[in-house]
Amino acid sequence: MAITAFFVRIAAVAGKELRQLRRDRLTGAMIVGIPLMQILIFGYGINMDVRHLPAAVADTANTSASRALVAELEAGQVVHFIETAAGPAQLRTALATGRVSAALYIPPDFERRRAEGNRPVAQLMIDGSSPGIAEPLRALMNLPLTPRSGVRPVQSRTLEVLTEYNPERRTPVQVVPALIGVILSMTMVIFTAVSLVRERERGNLELLITTPVRPVELMIGKLLPYVGVGLVQTTIIVLTGVGVFDVPVNGSLFQLYLGTSLFIAATLGLGLVISTLAQTQFQAMQLGFLTLLPSILLSGFLFPFEGMPPLVQSIAQFLPLTHFTAIVRGIVLRGADLLALAPSVIKLSAFLIASVTLAALRFRKSLG
Repeated sequence: MAITAFFVRIAAVAGKELRQLRRDRLTGAMIVGIPLMQILIFGYGINMDVRHLPAAVADTANTSASRALVAELEAGQVVHFIETAAGPAQLRTALATGRVSAALYIPPDFERRRAEGNRPVAQLMIDGSSPGIAEPLRALMNLPLTPRSGVRPVQSRTLEVLTEYNPERRTPVQVVPALIGVILSMTMVIFTAVSLVRERERGNLELLITTPVRPVELMIGKLLPYVGVGLVQTTIIVLTGVGVFDVPVNGSLFQLYLGTSLFIAATLGLGLVISTLAQTQFQAMQLGFLTLLPSILLSGFLFPFEGMPPLVQSIAQFLPLTHFTAIVRGIVLRGADLLALAPSVIKLSAFLIASVTLAALRFRKSLG
């Protein structure tokens, strides 16, 4: 009898939990939706086979053979030339701002180098700050050139490949700066999402009903303390990256903290939106983690952004970490400033405005 009662009580508790899950529509939808959505996005989107990397070219030789070299490189589908420069200085600027991932410089003595066959005929500069793109580009070193009539084939390396911003090709140099965004995403979204829901559960929002505080003022007020917390975490990550992993900081620390503050505010805005959707702290944490994994895998943090299909790249544009990864690598590794990184800054600012506005519109100063 005791054993029967034991199983009866277990069945009663399990039945209660099942009924609770059935009434909790948001949790029920996430049970089915989260694995289905993630397997489709990640299975379709994560691709290490990099193609069509944006590239710039400066062809100072301007001969039929130099133009053929550019055409042969593009025919290999590893690079896609989207920009033309006058010389090496403009190529390095394009690399530093993140507009391109590779830059081809063809010198004026291209034909002489090609005829001699003992020197690289051109120079390919690649962005070593991003993971997953160096090896496909370095494979172009020995691209065979079609010899001119009466000229023996080139026997030496066709291209000289230079890895900019990370010549030693060390993984921590690529990963650690972007970890600022990943760690802040892990903490800021959950902190903010749970914060407002916790106040609702504890009844603290009752106090706001009798105050003149507007929804948008409440949203901004909720953001500000966590911005300070995020900057403290940023300082810890930067000091550890420099001191332990020997990561160089080539840009301005002021610019870094300014860009990080914008990212923190945008991430907190996402947390506020989640807090207006969730009814319980458990739901808030579930929704927070739902946004975290796509941010890590689709932002270019670990996998090359250029390897993703266009549809997945479009989805990634709605994730704050995508734009902050470009900003932090641009400042820390390439020495760029926020003005040069304006496209990412503008997108991140737009996300911040949209998220805070949406959260304010959804928020109601009521117990319901």
